[in-house]
Amino acid sequence: MMKKKSVSARKASLVLFLCQMISALDVPLDLSQPPTITQQSPKDYIVDPRENIVIQCEAKGKPPPSFSWTRNGTHFDIDKDAQVTMKPNSGTLVVNIMNGGKAEAYEGVYQCTARNERGAAVSNNIVIRPSRSPLWTKEKLEPNHVREGDSLVLHCRPPVGLPPPIIFWMDNAFQRLPQSERVSQGLNGDLYFSNVQPEDTREDYICYARFNHTQTIQQKQPISVKVFSMDSLNDTIAANLSDTDIFGAKPVTERQPVLLTPTGSTSTKVELRGNVLLLECIAAGLPTPVIRWIKEGGELPANRTFFENFKKTLKIIDVSEADSGNYKCIARNRLGSAHHVISVTVKAAPYWITAPRNLVLSPGEDGTLICRANGNPKPNISWLANGVPIAIAPEDPSRKVDGDTIIFSHVQERSSAVYQCNASNEYGYLLANAFVNVLAEPPRILTPANKLYQVIADSPALLDCAYFGSPKPEIEWFKGVKGSILRGNEYVFHDNGTLEIPVAQKDSTGTYTCVARNELGKIQNEVHLEVKDPTMIIKQPEYKVIQRYGQASFECVIKHDSTLLPTIIWLKDNAELPDDERFLVGKDNLTIMNVTDKDDGTYTCIVNTTLDSVSASAVLTVVAAPPTPAIIYARPNPPFDLELTGQLERSVELSWIPGDENNSPITNFVIEYEDGLHEPGVWHYQTEVPGTQTTVQLKLSPYVNYSFRVIAVNEIGRSPPSEPSEQYLTKSANPDENPSNVQGIGSEPDNLVITWESLKGFQSNGPGLQYKVSWRQKDVDDEWTSVIVANVSKYIVSGTPTFVPYEIKVQALNDLGYAPEPSEVIGHSGEDLPMVAPGNVQVHVINSTLAKVHWDTVPLKTVRGHLQGYKVYYWKVQSLSRRSRRHVEKKILTFRGNKTFGMLPGLEPYSSYKLNVRVVNGKGEGPASPDKVFKTPEGVPSSPSFLRITNPTLDSLTLEWGSPTHPNGVLTSYILKFQPINNTHELGPLVEIRIPANESSLILKNLNYSTRYKFYFNAQTSVGSGSQITEEAITIMDEAMASRQVDIATQGWFIGLMCAVALLILILLIVCFIRRNKGGKYPVKEKEDAHADPEIQPMKEDDGTFGEYRSLESDAEDHKPLKKGSRTPSDRTVKKEDSDDSLVDYGEGVNGQFNEDGSFIGQYSGKKEKEPAEGNESSEAPSPVNAMNSFV
Repeated sequence: MMKKKSVSARKASLVLFLCQMISALDVPLDLSQPPTITQQSPKDYIVDPRENIVIQCEAKGKPPPSFSWTRNGTHFDIDKDAQVTMKPNSGTLVVNIMNGGKAEAYEGVYQCTARNERGAAVSNNIVIRPSRSPLWTKEKLEPNHVREGDSLVLHCRPPVGLPPPIIFWMDNAFQRLPQSERVSQGLNGDLYFSNVQPEDTREDYICYARFNHTQTIQQKQPISVKVFSMDSLNDTIAANLSDTDIFGAKPVTERQPVLLTPTGSTSTKVELRGNVLLLECIAAGLPTPVIRWIKEGGELPANRTFFENFKKTLKIIDVSEADSGNYKCIARNRLGSAHHVISVTVKAAPYWITAPRNLVLSPGEDGTLICRANGNPKPNISWLANGVPIAIAPEDPSRKVDGDTIIFSHVQERSSAVYQCNASNEYGYLLANAFVNVLAEPPRILTPANKLYQVIADSPALLDCAYFGSPKPEIEWFKGVKGSILRGNEYVFHDNGTLEIPVAQKDSTGTYTCVARNELGKIQNEVHLEVKDPTMIIKQPEYKVIQRYGQASFECVIKHDSTLLPTIIWLKDNAELPDDERFLVGKDNLTIMNVTDKDDGTYTCIVNTTLDSVSASAVLTVVAAPPTPAIIYARPNPPFDLELTGQLERSVELSWIPGDENNSPITNFVIEYEDGLHEPGVWHYQTEVPGTQTTVQLKLSPYVNYSFRVIAVNEIGRSPPSEPSEQYLTKSANPDENPSNVQGIGSEPDNLVITWESLKGFQSNGPGLQYKVSWRQKDVDDEWTSVIVANVSKYIVSGTPTFVPYEIKVQALNDLGYAPEPSEVIGHSGEDLPMVAPGNVQVHVINSTLAKVHWDTVPLKTVRGHLQGYKVYYWKVQSLSRRSRRHVEKKILTFRGNKTFGMLPGLEPYSSYKLNVRVVNGKGEGPASPDKVFKTPEGVPSSPSFLRITNPTLDSLTLEWGSPTHPNGVLTSYILKFQPINNTHELGPLVEIRIPANESSLILKNLNYSTRYKFYFNAQTSVGSGSQITEEAITIMDEAMASRQVDIATQGWFIGLMCAVALLILILLIVCFIRRNKGGKYPVKEKEDAHADPEIQPMKEDDGTFGEYRSLESDAEDHKPLKKGSRTPSDRTVKKEDSDDSLVDYGEGVNGQFNEDGSFIGQYSGKKEKEPAEGNESSEAPSPVNAMNSFV
């Protein structure tokens, strides 16, 4: 189990918070600025009459402001009052009460003004009142004689103090009197008895009033209560009457509820918005009535409603106008009920919608101050300039007042001032200062230079660039000193200049430059970001079961950023390790020697760095040492004797007796439940508890028929389930939750399909589960439309506009009422195909195979759905080199999101293409843009389709070829290169010939007779040369030389010599074959070198990077042998001069195979010996393999 706390994320949040506090409107204190009130006393200021009175007023400005005060609307001359002083460089007043001053003499309404040459700011009206804690008036309290079962009210009537005191009831021993549903204290401090009992008799009911402001407690005289029962009354009467007198008294009779407070059937209450609403109902009756609260025509607000004083007090916090209405309290016992309706009206003192904000303008600029407030009744808005009503303030031609807005046009430096907005109604007022400061200042960056930020990878990084300037500067960010400007979705640019990298990666490390510029100048600042690797625990501590007096060891191996210094802390049960020498903490482990039972617990390894923290935990279980080696460990036996106690509506206590643990301690118990009402026979997980616990308090849901069973678990495994407990059916109630996964997605352009995940059976909390589906169009002042459905999880709203947002909510209800108010989700009605095509489609051809297409985005309102991206359709119209059309095969590229460009790869050179662009939403594609034609430039051609060499003579060869399959442009010429190859495979001089592009054959003359030539042939366009094709051919021998060879070959001595040579060669081949099997090798490299491309041949001696062997593909490309029919004379025989480089050298006989391009694909089997030069025909010498086979 490993947990990770992202310290870096918390630091990032803190940095963002600090950045938000430094806005571009904060004027540096070295620049001229009007005063700003920074601190003041509260509007309603209650002071301790025994201490000095301190009335705060602090302000900033340049030049520093001077301060003055008014008291009760007139100037307060501080110099004339020896008891009053003003703090230096401050407007704060100190009234000296400690040296004889009277606090009552300084009651009144005070207001502070801070003024400099650029304007005047004023404070709130501060009402100063000394606190009061008067004594109780003397009164004679008569004892209260009450009959058992009657109601009683003990009045407290505390003295009126400031602020009001806190009331509580105690006895002579200063112990609080116990309170219950029967006896409780009201909001007015009185003590109410719904019915008195004999135990209520006492003489020390004392009401106390605590005045917190002066830390004093006042005590009322004790009140005596005497409760007499009917039995004692009958005994008293009997003692004073004769036997013949008729007497009797009624026994204690039960009574239906009667409300003690409030009286009557209705009452009213007014509360202010944002306050706490307290409603109270206390009833008399026997048995003691139970109080219940409802709101007529609505529900009590969830999460803000609380019940106090045994449900006699309804408390709603943070009330709003929506909480107005009729609240009914119902007092009920078994004889009947009584109720009272309290009509609540929520009014509101003024509250801000838009408070005016300081305005910094440069000369000639325009701006506005906006002051918007709301309240009930609606507040009156008035403006002041430098503390004077704006109607009588000095004229300013740049200023125009329009209700709650002041508009400034072409301001000048004299326009600087402080404006006050006052919003007031009968319940209070708001006063806000906002200055207009006219400055002309070049940008300045307030963030320290070269500030270093460090974050953990995959967490946010926030780089600060606090700035100021007038006019307001524009902020740009760059990575590196000369990097490009940062843009894109991977960055967030905040208005206060902060650059946010939501998910910082390692490559985000570097220097970032912030540039601020306005028309008066430019400034930049560099900050540095380091992204660190996260700290990880790569080997966590594992669960251990150790025998007593054994040794336990936990590992905690970590991996961390090399620049961070980690610290490792070990905890036991979330506390420090015991101070015991048996606990040995190593670099990456914890060892516990001689473990005892008290070492049982959870051990946690915590790794901290300055940027993050990770932890991992494991449990140590200490077991008794086995008495004998024959102990068998097994799963525990099932628990038994399950019992349910303490049944309540939402909880029950389950207890059990564990079964035998079978020599392995029980680690935990798993509790499961069955809902016999909704899913009989299906058991669900409820909870689990440690193995040392045999009781558990279970939370229950309403309207479920519960059965429980318990499963014991030890290290070996799980026990069989216990026998089920008795069944317990909980009462029905309103649903506690609403359906989840509420969505609104239209399936057609004119509908909205609302779907949700239905509640499960036990979530219904009662019979008659239904759903109230409500919807209304967003941003339109429409009422909610609702419908109630059952047994479905979908509802279709028809006749909607196409793709408009809707607010949607689905609320569960059953026969008992509604679930809490559901949260709203935003959905959209159905999509339709986009209406318009992208415009301004432009194509930029980058090279012969790649083009870039640009387009303008379509207006979002014409998309009529969720914009998914753009599709580019493009197809080849014709090849410009052949001027022939072909079957049109359209290709499609999709670009996700709101992109405005894309790349088209894989184009064919020297071709004409067309394309169009379409916008795509969830419904499909919109109309296509007009076809755009573009052409690709020429490229290099492919290799000629074939090269054939025919008609060999003594000194000439005929070459024929086919044009390239893909000319990729206009062919300008063919390039032919050829060179002779001698008997030792050495290459002769290279000859190059340029051939016109319209030729398809060539006769090469003046060649050497009986000579092998290698040819290299390729085509050219204006761009360059294409790939080449190679072939080899041989001119025929001189006829006289051939005749002499025939004569020699017919001599007997020559035949015998050749046989001896053949035998010798056979023996050599056998020896070579044996040596090869032992690790020898043949000089293949020399043969390969002899056939190398003449253009790279000179590198053979100098470049030592080539291995001895190359791939089959490279061999085939650079040393293609002759095709059958092109390398031999017309009689298909192989001459002596040809045998050195024939296929016989690289294949097994003449059965070697070729690909269509002439490359050899036969299996290499060793080099063959040269053939004897006898006659016009040469016999084939056997390969080493064949020779070995024949030898065997």
